[in-house]
Amino acid sequence: MASLLYRLGRTAYRRWPMFIAAWAIVLVGFGAVAIGVSKPMVDKFSIPGIPSLQAQTMQQKLFPGTGDVQDEAAATVVVAAPQGHTLQETKYKNAVNDLISDLSKVPQMPSDPKAQPVNPVDAAKAQRQQILAQAGKSPQEQAAAKKNAQAVSPLSKDGRTGTIDWKFKVDTVADVKASTQDDVLKALDHARADGLQAEANGSGMQAMPETGGSSELLGVIVAALVLFITFGSLVAAGMPIISAGVGVLMGELAIQFATGFTTIGTTTPILATMIGLAVGIDYTLFILARYRNELQNTDDRAHAAGLAVGKAGSAVVFAGLTVLIALCALSVVGIPFLTSMGLAAAGSVFFAVCVALTLLPAVLGMLKSKAFGAQLRKRHDKIADDGKTTNNGVRWAKLLGKKPAIIVALVVVVLGGLAVPMKSLHLALPSDSTAASSTTQRKAADMVTEAFGAGRQAPLLTVVDGSKIDGQQQRMAAYGQVMGWAGSQQDVVNAQIIGVNKDKSGAQILITPKSGADDQSTLDLLDTLRSGQSAIEAKTGTEVGVTGTTAVQTDVSTQLTNALPKYLAVVIGLAFLLLMVVFRSILVPLTATLGFLLSVLATLGATVAVFQDGLFGIVEGQPIVSFMPIILIGIVFGLAMDYQVFLVTRMREAYVHGADARESIVDGFRHGARVVAAAATIMISVFAAFMLQSNSLIQSMGFALAAAVFFDAFVVRMMLIPAVMYLLGDKAWWLPKWLDKILPRVDVEGEGLAKQLAAAPVEDDEALAKA
Repeated sequence: MASLLYRLGRTAYRRWPMFIAAWAIVLVGFGAVAIGVSKPMVDKFSIPGIPSLQAQTMQQKLFPGTGDVQDEAAATVVVAAPQGHTLQETKYKNAVNDLISDLSKVPQMPSDPKAQPVNPVDAAKAQRQQILAQAGKSPQEQAAAKKNAQAVSPLSKDGRTGTIDWKFKVDTVADVKASTQDDVLKALDHARADGLQAEANGSGMQAMPETGGSSELLGVIVAALVLFITFGSLVAAGMPIISAGVGVLMGELAIQFATGFTTIGTTTPILATMIGLAVGIDYTLFILARYRNELQNTDDRAHAAGLAVGKAGSAVVFAGLTVLIALCALSVVGIPFLTSMGLAAAGSVFFAVCVALTLLPAVLGMLKSKAFGAQLRKRHDKIADDGKTTNNGVRWAKLLGKKPAIIVALVVVVLGGLAVPMKSLHLALPSDSTAASSTTQRKAADMVTEAFGAGRQAPLLTVVDGSKIDGQQQRMAAYGQVMGWAGSQQDVVNAQIIGVNKDKSGAQILITPKSGADDQSTLDLLDTLRSGQSAIEAKTGTEVGVTGTTAVQTDVSTQLTNALPKYLAVVIGLAFLLLMVVFRSILVPLTATLGFLLSVLATLGATVAVFQDGLFGIVEGQPIVSFMPIILIGIVFGLAMDYQVFLVTRMREAYVHGADARESIVDGFRHGARVVAAAATIMISVFAAFMLQSNSLIQSMGFALAAAVFFDAFVVRMMLIPAVMYLLGDKAWWLPKWLDKILPRVDVEGEGLAKQLAAAPVEDDEALAKA
């Protein structure tokens, strides 16, 4: 591999116009195609085969025309009169009517008048009359009917708050135009001017997260500062940022292209940018630093570029492969939206590797001696008696070697302590109730909770199939039994039949819980309904299923939790095999994996403490997004192996060339510690900057990834791993002979390349040498 990459790097350096032109053509051409086929992004958290979607299929069979709850572009405007007033008052009722008039003019509104926005006062009165008319004449039946009417009423009991509901006339949520949402928001502004409190939420008003801006810019500024400190050159500091930018742009174009053929979540491009920017800078930094080192031994810049890509590039390839394995393995768990997230981030990593291996040496060829131009500071490392440099990396490695057992114990205790809060981990999918408090979606959700109770936004829909029961009266009696069973459960405010089909073969029962969608009591209620489902079916002769947004989201969270062990097994297994090939060792990959587990457990514990428990008051305490742990594990595992490969390949290189176990550790830190520290600092700054986003998922991911990189790079890779390797000595590089024979040799440390160059030296290029 090193020989192949050497030729690639040298060729790219010498034929730089061709390589740069090729990248320009790819960017322009791919960009034009991607923009041409792209469609809006939409969050659709569903998994084929889960119980809630099976119940939805039964609902669609019994009630033809019923849509997919995940595709319906529903919208709700919540209005409230000032404190001490009601919406029935003429002034505020007229204001609501004006709002409805404005809303009716918004594009993509339903054409059927019955489906259009209606004044909540009028709607509540009509709904109440209808429910009372259908009820029996006895006082008990009338009392139950009044309770049912209030449970679904669009007007609060005190008359102050009302909801205006509709579904946009579109096929899917993704078809709702941003201009349509803007028109709704403008209508709300007019209503506020008339004295109403007005906010909007629902899937049709799904807010697009921030893209670009202060978070990315801040991360790039810190990265530029770290790169300048590392190289002391403005030109060299700019190259990794430009290279990473090209890789991120290619990744974003690939995501835009994919939206034309599949559903892509709104947070996917931000996550891909986060990962692509970080690894893109790191990979370029690693090769550029090696290029500078090689220039100390040769005047042939093309040869130095080839050596940098051949040796450091080999580590970049395998580091990138571990990240790709971790991200692509998300598709193994069979969850569509996770697959799209993983593949999108993997695409950014793939382009980052391609840019580092081809565009960077081409840029070096274009700049030649100016690659480290605009140098404002020079590095001066001390030279020891043995002729080798002595820097902070060497001093740190020697310090760790004095008491390695104590270091191991200290790291395990500290990271283990940070992991403790993870025991209270509470997972949930993002919703309007968990949006940033400054958004209209969150404000609308809070208004509904205050006026109607938390359960209004967490309804469960029970679908009942009574087709196997003879006689319509018997079917209706069975539906009544199912309704009574559902209403008797703990945490239920109301259960009522809201629909029966023409032949009475199916019914829909709306269950309103006391607690919200993210509350454990609601999750327990769903479990209770599911566990008692077979008993009520046997008793009534019906078939029962529970669906609705809350049920779908709960099932998705459960599926994600169940998929985690399978995912870990696939990722760790494949990466372990890959690292055995790279390091020709069993214990080095094993310690690398165990170190990763420590860092990820500590990260999850810290994330729970800050984002779920509200530690330090940085954010409002709320459940952790259900798919965050599995995404975090995938990304962190890849990044952890990055640092393992970057640092330990230099140790392996020294060991292969004759150094003993202790000397190889010191040599690895001599050449790799500064680069790894710079790379980790850059990653931390890029990830931490995303906490400036308003999206709670992006905030938590930015924090978690920044914390994970800190724990893994500075605590695990630069403390725990070298301390363990000191304790293992030569045994760290042990590999059974039979395994050594069957494992492929990829020459990451460049031993084969060195022999090849010694046997057939590269011809000097005088022009390049003088440049």
